[in-house]
Amino acid sequence: MSHLFASGEREGYIMVVEDSRSQAMMLKSLLKKHDYKVRDFEDGLAAFDAALEDPPLLIVSDILMPGMDGYELCRKVKSNTVLKDIPIILLTTLQDSMDIIKGLQAGSDNFITKPFDAKYLLSRINYLLANRELRYQGTSDLVLEIMFNGQKYAINSERKQILDLLLSVYENAVQQNHQLIEAQAALQRSNDHLITMNRDLEAFSYTISHDLRTPLNHISMSAQLLQQHYMDKLDEAGASYVETIHSTTRSMAEMINDLLQFSRTGTINIHPQPIDLSDMFTKVMEWIHQDDPQRQIEVKIEENMHIHADHSLLMVVVKNLLGNAWKYTSKTKKPIIQVGSLHKNGQTVFYVRDNGAGFEPGRAVNLFTPFVRLHSQEDFPGTGVGLATAKRIIERHAGKIWAEGEQGKGACFLFTLG
Repeated sequence: MSHLFASGEREGYIMVVEDSRSQAMMLKSLLKKHDYKVRDFEDGLAAFDAALEDPPLLIVSDILMPGMDGYELCRKVKSNTVLKDIPIILLTTLQDSMDIIKGLQAGSDNFITKPFDAKYLLSRINYLLANRELRYQGTSDLVLEIMFNGQKYAINSERKQILDLLLSVYENAVQQNHQLIEAQAALQRSNDHLITMNRDLEAFSYTISHDLRTPLNHISMSAQLLQQHYMDKLDEAGASYVETIHSTTRSMAEMINDLLQFSRTGTINIHPQPIDLSDMFTKVMEWIHQDDPQRQIEVKIEENMHIHADHSLLMVVVKNLLGNAWKYTSKTKKPIIQVGSLHKNGQTVFYVRDNGAGFEPGRAVNLFTPFVRLHSQEDFPGTGVGLATAKRIIERHAGKIWAEGEQGKGACFLFTLG
């Protein structure tokens, strides 16, 4: 059967079988743009009935459809004496190797993977139409038996048809491999750029923080000298100004120290070693208590908690978590801090729980963002960098940290280590 062209438009039509309307419209638009007549159907059964009444030049069909899928449509077309010579292209994701076997059994002529390249699809259509008469000169009753995954499959497609389908699968694989290589190269370039930017940002943070220390120390020292030697010459307002300068520079110095620590945790090398976590929490709690020995607080630390991690970095995490619990229970009548562990989904989860100020549950994710604070500076002073630093350290150990809490009812910080 030959097909003539008249007035730039091809005789006959291409049948598109696709239950996704957006995909069907895209295919129709592409084919009409290249002078093909198109009829589209949403399911295999309607398409088969239409093909019996008016056979198409070629069928492009999705595989996954309601009712009759693409494989069944292909089998029915190839087993029909009137329709068997119509080439069929199946659109597939080719996620399963059995797709190829099913396509061979059904008699498919080509596989095109989604999302498809328009030029490649058109080249396949043109090839199949141009070679339509040559494709079916072999013996039609030849049955090939193949073994795949330990099972035997009977393939009764024509030899050239089988070759074409396997070549289309190989060509698709090559094309996808090229795309994967290009994507990997682009990703590597992005990663390299990101690493450079992070390194520059950390160097910038370190330099700025370091350079700020000298003038800040001069300001702080001058404020101290004013307090020591000239307080009797200042009125109440002047004394208040000096105290404001002194407290502000102290807060600024704390922020710079936190910023330096945050920048360093991203680049410092990790040296894992066995750690008695219970002992570390106990010692840090004693140090914190020494700064305010008059304060009455109940502390419970589980014994025999052991991990493998970088000692100095984990010490930063413990200081931040305990310091947080100490600070936010400062206005609680009977403050309690609990440190322990539990097992969840096959992992050991460590936690630091308190009955302090807590936070709104919906804002938990903000706790680990640098310089973001959920409480006012007047109520609970701080820089908002400690938890962000703890998160970075824990993630560098292939772990996770998260928080649970309720406003006015305390907070619980939980973390795992890889």
